Amino acid sequence: MRAALLIQRWYRQYAARLEMRRRCTWNIFQSIEYSGQQDHIKLYNFFGYLMDHFTSASSQRNLVSQMFRESDMFQDVEWERQFCYKDIEVPDVYGGPHLSFPLTVSIVTELVDAFKNKQKLHARYVLQLLGKTWTLLRLMPNISHVCSCKHTEITICGDLHGHLEDLLLVFYKNGFPSAETPYVFNGDFVDRGKESMEILLVLFAFLLLYPLDVHLNRGNHEDHIVNLRYGFTKEVLGKYPVHGKMILKLLQKIFSCLPLATVIDQKVLILHGGISDKTDLNLIAKLDRRRFVSALRPLTRREADGDDEDVSAGRRRVQSLTHGLTGQSRQELPRHSVHSGSGLTGRSRQELHSGSGLTGRSRQELLSGSGLTGRSRQELHSGSGLTGRSRQELHSGSGLTGRSVDEELRERRRLAGLSLSSDSQLGSAEVLESDAEEWKQIVDVLWSDPMSQNGCVPNEVRGGGCYWGPDVTQEVLDRHKLKLLIRSHECKQEGYEFCHNGRVLTIFSASNYYDVGSNRGAYIRLGPDLIPHFKQFQASRSTRELTLRQSVGRTERSALQALRMQLFTHTSALIREFQEYDPQCTGVISVKHWAEAVEKVLRLSLPWRVLRAQLVTSTRDGTLNYQHWLNQLSVIQTHTEIANTSLLETLYKHHSNLESIFRMIDTDHSGLISLEEFHQTWRLLSSHLQTVISDEAIAELADSIDFNKDGSIDINEFMEAFRLVEQCRGVGEDEPAPQ
Repeated sequence: MRAALLIQRWYRQYAARLEMRRRCTWNIFQSIEYSGQQDHIKLYNFFGYLMDHFTSASSQRNLVSQMFRESDMFQDVEWERQFCYKDIEVPDVYGGPHLSFPLTVSIVTELVDAFKNKQKLHARYVLQLLGKTWTLLRLMPNISHVCSCKHTEITICGDLHGHLEDLLLVFYKNGFPSAETPYVFNGDFVDRGKESMEILLVLFAFLLLYPLDVHLNRGNHEDHIVNLRYGFTKEVLGKYPVHGKMILKLLQKIFSCLPLATVIDQKVLILHGGISDKTDLNLIAKLDRRRFVSALRPLTRREADGDDEDVSAGRRRVQSLTHGLTGQSRQELPRHSVHSGSGLTGRSRQELHSGSGLTGRSRQELLSGSGLTGRSRQELHSGSGLTGRSRQELHSGSGLTGRSVDEELRERRRLAGLSLSSDSQLGSAEVLESDAEEWKQIVDVLWSDPMSQNGCVPNEVRGGGCYWGPDVTQEVLDRHKLKLLIRSHECKQEGYEFCHNGRVLTIFSASNYYDVGSNRGAYIRLGPDLIPHFKQFQASRSTRELTLRQSVGRTERSALQALRMQLFTHTSALIREFQEYDPQCTGVISVKHWAEAVEKVLRLSLPWRVLRAQLVTSTRDGTLNYQHWLNQLSVIQTHTEIANTSLLETLYKHHSNLESIFRMIDTDHSGLISLEEFHQTWRLLSSHLQTVISDEAIAELADSIDFNKDGSIDINEFMEAFRLVEQCRGVGEDEPAPQ
């Protein structure tokens, strides 16, 4: 008996250690993911700020404005002529699936089988299928209402993110969509995974086949601006190099036509992100969702009036997706924590949506373009990430703090190559209060997350939407006479999770989201009793063959590799922060100070002292030789010989932001940008980062990458040339063979 108790105690300790490692790994992945989302929104908001306050004295104006242009705005009738597929011929050698309309069960089944076998659908059929889908979606309401039959269960799937293998596994376990097996797919079909296009085509085919039994909700990734960063745009252009541009244009229209929510039996609300204390389903049901092609910004008066003839010429007042916090409130909210901001009060609705109060912000917030939602004034002046200026210069007043607001605007204009607009132009794209109210409703639906505390606060972690508490859930559901809210938007280790006293349920259907073995996928079956039943799955066979220890170890190594890359790209900022704790320049600091410095720079809210054993190989008497530790991070390979280290570090650190700008500039989706656009891109990025990068350094970089000297740069080749890769640490290291 004693031996049995000892074995039981040992096993419980062993399981607890594994669980701690798994949760720590999870926090690493999630913190890096949300940090990337926030950076993307900051960048987009910064360009919105430039559009709102500057006009061009040269060609740079067109460069910024084209980032905000909705591609070729036409009336619906004109669009139907624009994407005409009839002129596209299908060659005799084409061996993929063929479509004929109206679709039949056998045709759609053959399409699914073709994608399972890695075949590609011809562009003619893609455009034809997308056109039919767009026509159907335009007729659908903002909120779909579904009734559960007495003997029918409704299946609800969460995020798929380009994981076709997961969708096929759901169909294998649960059956294809049909009148007897209705489905609700809750957004985020695209991005991150490599088969987003195939998922869309399968879902749209079943939607056309069973329009009353297949329901698609819009997610925050059904947005062409988000697609620029997270891979879907690149995937479409890679698979359809000739017709990809038209496919992307048509998908913009389709995404804006997707319904925003689904209600089952007037009792269960299904939407992608969440709600806020201002959520009004009656308002959501009446608004014109098709006007919001991107949810990253509100409509301007020009767009609201339907004047789309020259959208690129109008400035848009782009608000932060966190709905306009004051400078004081921004300091109170940490970047990656929702546990210390529940007492914040927002501005009145009128002030939030009218844009008033902008001139009262501090210089730092004004210059950030209301996009630096995750930085407080103190952190903005700390110098972290500002590779071109020392912290001493910033704090001494020789940098930003010694200037007036007008002087700062002129300095931003100089760095961006823009000229300050006149007062009459500043208000030309003012946001209508009613439109901003509708925009906020959509942002909350697509971007918000639940929190454990009562209240409703801006979602500073993602940079968009809000965090809402159990009291908000109760008030909103009770007001609309609902019992349960089902949402997605967050990856969960088990594929699902209840919160808010069981009234909010998160469902996530992309298994192995961060890495193989990182999480299970799940879907819900909801019967007439409206009690959810969960089905979990793991799409990767190799993962199912691993023991728990092997699975945790594999995922942990992947997370630590991603974290080392984050540390490597912040080397200069880390050195400056370490030197603050080492005034005598001994090269040694305490482990406590190391953890504090790393958190100040990366701001990921991770348990650094717990992670020390995995990140730091040697310490002595509670101290750390930080220079030696930084040298160990040099196992990261860099595929370049550029001499300017400041430029190089900026490039690696802001790799994703740079790619987003390039793809925004590449409006014809050719994959090429001119050398002049390349220079202008770097000027905009340096203005966004508030650092100075010389034209000579940019010219050297451009010359090194323009291999054939034709005056243009291939975006994909450029980004691959400067992609960080960690050197192999030995095949199979610390990874026991599957048992």
